Amino acid sequence: MLFKLFESLINSYPSSQPIVPPNNFFKFAWVMSDGCRWQFFLLTFSTGLIGVFEALLFAMLGDITDWLTGSSTRVIWSSHSNIFFVVIIFLLSSIPLVVLADVLKYQTIFGNFPMRIRWNLHRLMLGQSMDFFNDEFAGRISAKVMQTALSLRSVFIILGDILVFITIYFLTMVLVLGTFSIFMLIPFASWLILYIFLLKYFIPRISFVSKKRADAISLLSGRVTDSYTNISTIKLFSYSDREAEYSRESMEECTSYINPSNRLTSLLEMSNHALSVLLIIMTGATVLWLWSKGNVGVGAVAASFAMSFRLMGLSHWVMYEMAALFEHVGTVRDGIKMFSKRCSVKDIGGAKNIKVMNGNVDIRSITFSYDKKNNVIENLNLNIKAGQRVGLVGQSGGGKSTLVNLLLRFFDLDNGSILLDKQDISKVTQSSVRKNIAMVAQDTSLLHRSVRDNLKYGRPSSSDVEMYAATKMAQAHDFILKLNDSRGRSGYDAHVGERGVKLSGGQRQRIAIARVILKNSPILILDEATSALDSEIESAIQESLKTLMKGKTVIAIAHRLSTIAQLDRLIVIDKGKIIEDGTHKELLKKDGLYSRLWKLQSGGFLGTSLHKN
Repeated sequence: MLFKLFESLINSYPSSQPIVPPNNFFKFAWVMSDGCRWQFFLLTFSTGLIGVFEALLFAMLGDITDWLTGSSTRVIWSSHSNIFFVVIIFLLSSIPLVVLADVLKYQTIFGNFPMRIRWNLHRLMLGQSMDFFNDEFAGRISAKVMQTALSLRSVFIILGDILVFITIYFLTMVLVLGTFSIFMLIPFASWLILYIFLLKYFIPRISFVSKKRADAISLLSGRVTDSYTNISTIKLFSYSDREAEYSRESMEECTSYINPSNRLTSLLEMSNHALSVLLIIMTGATVLWLWSKGNVGVGAVAASFAMSFRLMGLSHWVMYEMAALFEHVGTVRDGIKMFSKRCSVKDIGGAKNIKVMNGNVDIRSITFSYDKKNNVIENLNLNIKAGQRVGLVGQSGGGKSTLVNLLLRFFDLDNGSILLDKQDISKVTQSSVRKNIAMVAQDTSLLHRSVRDNLKYGRPSSSDVEMYAATKMAQAHDFILKLNDSRGRSGYDAHVGERGVKLSGGQRQRIAIARVILKNSPILILDEATSALDSEIESAIQESLKTLMKGKTVIAIAHRLSTIAQLDRLIVIDKGKIIEDGTHKELLKKDGLYSRLWKLQSGGFLGTSLHKN
């Protein structure tokens, strides 16, 4: 019951949308600690009290030692029995403090705090624009989400728990020793000055190397993940050795930062031990000198040595934790560079959801470039009436897929506007635009989840009856029923592997088609939607697609012109511009680029040398 109570003190999954954090470490830590600050304060307070208890306990033991050496048993019990009772109460009262600190640390903070950070950072990354993911390793992003959360937890624990305990313990210990003799402060003050000097010398160097190491580890994680994700390509070209060498470069870079960091840590540990030995010698010499002069008793000698040995152990602990602290700080700072990046495609303030009733697409004088230098789309105008079926034709690199990406608002335009049912997509929420568009992409990727989850991804509220109808239309129902995975799941519950790797290209494409049938959006985009299908399956699906297209605005991209020749309208795009517009028969009569493509293609495939004519 106690554990469950403390485990519920932090909400690991807040519903409020995460904000882009600042790129300053302390401000970042403050933002990430939102919802957890009073828990950390309570942990810090209880830990500080434990430090006071421990130091005062040594003072009490010193008094007890004096009584034992200077009085008979009868005198001790008659004169000091009440003090023994106070000591027992003192010790017992420390138990609830330790319990409070432990349950706060392990039940409240240890699991919930990093999970809350991961939840917020993951949602932040999901909201990033496509160009962000185009420039980053997926494995590197996920590694930073995981590492930053754990490292920030460690930073808070080290600062709020460990260092506070040691600081309070040291200050209380100094006060206790000062009550014995002011001279007892000399060895501890000397030790503190030298100890601070050690930290000041070593910690910045460890921090610098740790930051470099964290970045190198993230890069290594990204490269290794990239290798596993594309294992079929590696196997296909039999380049496992070369791929290993590619990863080895990152491993060697990691090692080049790990070794210097470990050297600094070793030097720090050795210096700290030498300093601790010096403290014991100085403390022993001072307290024995004071004892010989009759200024302190045996109890003070015993307490001083006990505190010195305890401080020696704590100093090693502090050195280890300080080295770890700055290693974690370096990891967090490395993550901040990624997480503080502003999203390049953002909804305007107060943006509302788009309402698409008909599906009219109006593209007005748009210009776009990926690098802000070379235009991929230039001053393009296109109006597609609601319910019209349009095919985009052209060579690879002509701008067809880019135009589709702009319609989906994966990128913002340099100039111009795109309107759906007279609503500018830059003035409404991105998510609402994409909810009104269903797409079968050329590169069909599935989530490593069940077939059912993949099918219902676009419309989770759909019923199983609707799902079965969609898969039957897509000629997918029969093969889905035969699926099995390694964990004994079958049919619609079988998992398809990362990116759908357990399925053939044709099977993935049929599931993707069934998914858009189930989504039932007013605008349908087909980017080589049947390119991975054999002729028999494609012929059967074409009839289903015709049924699906009824009443929808359709934009289809295909290199096999025979698959789109029957559409209402064909748009020929070349070098980011529309050069021809009309029906299949009209374009053949013009004897332009489309006519040449139709005549020159073999098996419906567009070559790359068509501009020779």
